[in-house]
Amino acid sequence: MSPAPAVTARFVHLRLHSEYSLTDSTVRIDELVDACAQRGMPALALTDDSNVFALLKFFKAAERAGIQPIAGADIWVQESDEAHRLTLLCSSRSGYRNLCILLSRAYAEGRQLDRPVLQRDWLEGHTEGLIALSGGMEGDIGRLLLAGRRETAALQLRRWMRLFPDAYYLELSRCGRAQEEVLTLATAQLATEAGCPAVATNDVRFIDEDGFDAHEARVAIAEGYTLGDPRRPRRYSAEQYLKTPAQMAELFADLPEALENTVDLARRLNLTLKTGTYYLPEVPTREGESAAERLAREAHEGLLLRLAKLEAAAKLAAPREHYIERLDLEARVIAQMGFPGYFLIVADFIGWAKRNGIPVGPGRGSGAGSLVAYSLGITDLDPIRYGLLFERFLNPERVSMPDFDVDFCMDRRDEVIRYVRERYGADKVAQIITYGSMAAKACVRDCGRVLGLPYPAVDGISKLIPLRPLDVTLEDALGLSDKSRKEPERVSSELRARFHNEDDEARPVLELALKLEGLARNAGKHAGGVVIAPTALTDFTALYVESKAD
Repeated sequence: MSPAPAVTARFVHLRLHSEYSLTDSTVRIDELVDACAQRGMPALALTDDSNVFALLKFFKAAERAGIQPIAGADIWVQESDEAHRLTLLCSSRSGYRNLCILLSRAYAEGRQLDRPVLQRDWLEGHTEGLIALSGGMEGDIGRLLLAGRRETAALQLRRWMRLFPDAYYLELSRCGRAQEEVLTLATAQLATEAGCPAVATNDVRFIDEDGFDAHEARVAIAEGYTLGDPRRPRRYSAEQYLKTPAQMAELFADLPEALENTVDLARRLNLTLKTGTYYLPEVPTREGESAAERLAREAHEGLLLRLAKLEAAAKLAAPREHYIERLDLEARVIAQMGFPGYFLIVADFIGWAKRNGIPVGPGRGSGAGSLVAYSLGITDLDPIRYGLLFERFLNPERVSMPDFDVDFCMDRRDEVIRYVRERYGADKVAQIITYGSMAAKACVRDCGRVLGLPYPAVDGISKLIPLRPLDVTLEDALGLSDKSRKEPERVSSELRARFHNEDDEARPVLELALKLEGLARNAGKHAGGVVIAPTALTDFTALYVESKAD
């Protein structure tokens, strides 16, 4: 990715949650970047709650728009009997790696109910390249100041400044929340006395000023409340939107250095992400033998076994020499493109599965055109007999990763994944994360429930959304999308009528659902997608561990 542009604004947002915080934001990445561009913001930090799920998407979108992306995350730190918030921002590649290590450990070892929590001493040795913000009202210093424990807050601040030398900032915010102004003034005074820089933040959770109601609905849905429930926690305010630099300058006119510090800090946050490079794991070989030589040797050995069986069954589709010439050609191309290890690893776990009685499919897709794959036992179709082309699978003129479609018995697939983890290292192997979203029907049901409508009424509205096609959206069903104009079967005339006639029951539900539909809702794992890295996965990204994972 290209270097970010220089920061010239009067203020930079350093604390913001996107929809990938999964419970407390309605900020969509593309809309966020568009809004930043329109509001003249040359830089922006993304600090989702305990994850970096959206980081790559954010970096790509921001850099396309000429905006400097800043990587970070809000984390929870355990001290004594209480967990408090700390915001970490990455100033370098080492900082990003340390953030990945800390987040991964929080999920693997520190989960408390549904929240990943770090022990404070885990931060020791992992602060290089990281800049910390105090967490505002949810941080330990903020809580101490609000409790009137000023001396303890000053002592704690000195501890943080030692742990993050020249890289710890006190947070000031003015979002209109209870006791916030008292805290802001006390924090600003403490910053002056301790010689610790302070930064202004707005703890952004939605983009536009009118987004508060939809945000509150999203939080209530995630926490299982209705909007009218008097027990529902009220932690957010209508001011937590993406304010312009001018709005922030007006808000902090009495503390201009807190604004200037955000710009100075943004200039220190120079992380770039390298994309478009394949990092393939190394495979074990004999002494003095390369992976390419091992591939050629094992492919030749496997081909001889295949040919013997084909000859015995009178199914040889061409002279043996033709098979061998094709194999040598494929092996050279695979070596030239740098993929011998990929073939050997796939052959390894498929072979293990077969030896252990786990059913494996014969192979699908363009990979069936490879004689090397057939010889190694990756596929079970003779490509020469069926006239399948290797060039459709791998082509030096169009470099891309090879892609084998492998089917394992779903009942024993976990055994294969466990073997891969044990074989190539638990710290280097993980399943691919997936994100569930608020789909049309479920979103309507959630919105009806959170608005307090009786179940039969909500169910009736939801059932008006067409079942087919499977990707139908609420906009489609209401005839509001381009796709619905081209494909009338997506539209529900009754639902559309109830919406446009301002049905007292349906209209509020549908208006809210239109704002929330498609937001990321939860994290899960792909049933069979596995990543194998050459080094620890935390060198590349943070890991997520499901709450019930072993």
